[in-house]
Amino acid sequence: MKEISLNLAQAFIGFGGGITVGAGFVAFITVLRIIPRLIQLSKSEAFIKIYTASIILGLLFGTFLTFFNGSWQEPVILLVLWGLLHGIFNGMLAAALTEILNVFPILLKRVKLDSFLLWLLMAIMFGKIIGSLFQWLYFVTV
Repeated sequence: MKEISLNLAQAFIGFGGGITVGAGFVAFITVLRIIPRLIQLSKSEAFIKIYTASIILGLLFGTFLTFFNGSWQEPVILLVLWGLLHGIFNGMLAAALTEILNVFPILLKRVKLDSFLLWLLMAIMFGKIIGSLFQWLYFVTV
């Protein structure tokens, strides 16, 4: 009984996390128009079909890897490059979304804690770094 309830809780948390991340990604892509703005700034409108195909294929491949129950023997340099690209993408996604929405400054002004903005951003940054290192060192290398 305990194992069933634990599995249900994990499924609920995973589903909720997936819905949250998916909603954020869709909002980022469509509503905020970040990618079209980056294309406009880089003056690469001619490659719009390549960008669209890359986003769709990347999402499909990422979904496949999420459910793929196997392993590959990649060279270390490929793993470093893969991790670097993931980090760049996630960092740009979070930074752009936060910058556009001004989420933290507005939130901190509403609760009258706007003098702690730097501390909040540092806590988020160090929390992300420590969490990523913990996941890598504990779950991946073990």
